[in-house]
Amino acid sequence: MTISLDRPTDVQIHQLGGRIGARIDGVSLGSGLRHETITAIRTALLKHKVVFFRDQQQLDDEGQIAFAEQLGTLTTAHPTVNTGSAHVLALAATKGMAANSWHTDVTFVDRPPAFSVLRGVTIPPYGGSTVWANTATAYEALTPPLKALVNVLWATHSNEYDYVASTEDPEGDNPDRDALDRQEFRSSTYETEHPVVRIHPETGERALLLGHFVKKFTGLNSAESSALFQLLQNRVTRLENTVRWTWQEGDIAVWDNRATQHYAVADFDNHRREVRRVTVAGDVPVSLDGRRSRVVTGSSDAYTRIDELIS
Repeated sequence: MTISLDRPTDVQIHQLGGRIGARIDGVSLGSGLRHETITAIRTALLKHKVVFFRDQQQLDDEGQIAFAEQLGTLTTAHPTVNTGSAHVLALAATKGMAANSWHTDVTFVDRPPAFSVLRGVTIPPYGGSTVWANTATAYEALTPPLKALVNVLWATHSNEYDYVASTEDPEGDNPDRDALDRQEFRSSTYETEHPVVRIHPETGERALLLGHFVKKFTGLNSAESSALFQLLQNRVTRLENTVRWTWQEGDIAVWDNRATQHYAVADFDNHRREVRRVTVAGDVPVSLDGRRSRVVTGSSDAYTRIDELIS
């Protein structure tokens, strides 16, 4: 078990972009962080949506779990994918990645994660960066007519939807290229209807709940859904709404999954890239009129214990 030696007065927060991103210095992550330090990290996380820590080489899987537990109740590693750990999802690839598409983690269940904690384990000599986008500022920047539309719109999210279908893969299916096995990823079917605009449970912000697990919009046909999806996604991923992180081994990224999307860039040729993720359980999204997301297929109780979140 790694023990953290932190002094709250040493916490330094450096904003990286106008809409998203900050680097936090002066903290050695692990178990036993002081309340003041966790509060400072959480405050920065809610404000900047994603925060980064350099050179946390002291962390192993156990230490990463111990740090994440101080942010909230943990989920299991993944609803369908087993990488040999109760809480750590290992994502390793030697070419592309299933994550090289804009998405919010695990939106196909009714309780997507609140926070994700990602650790750089093996970083290629070039490429392999990750980009995050702020879905709250994306909503705020919409025109009044678009806000009126999305405020009442719902979408079905599914893990069966091939959200990487547009990714170029000239070599065909290669078990070594993807961070996740696609067949295992879809071994159990999950579908959930979410509001396109959700109320953030801690900040009260309105944020777009989209990403490439979206299968269709309720009440729209496939052509209409596709056109609207691209329009909204383009607003989310405008460059000024994003921050890009160039990984070094030992780096930690923590993001608010309720107000972001992210994209892992597959530009590292055949070099090995491995990151490991631990997730903090979230709540059921709530629409502007107070309705909660609805399960269509598949129970996420084994992934997130709802009894631990209700108090």
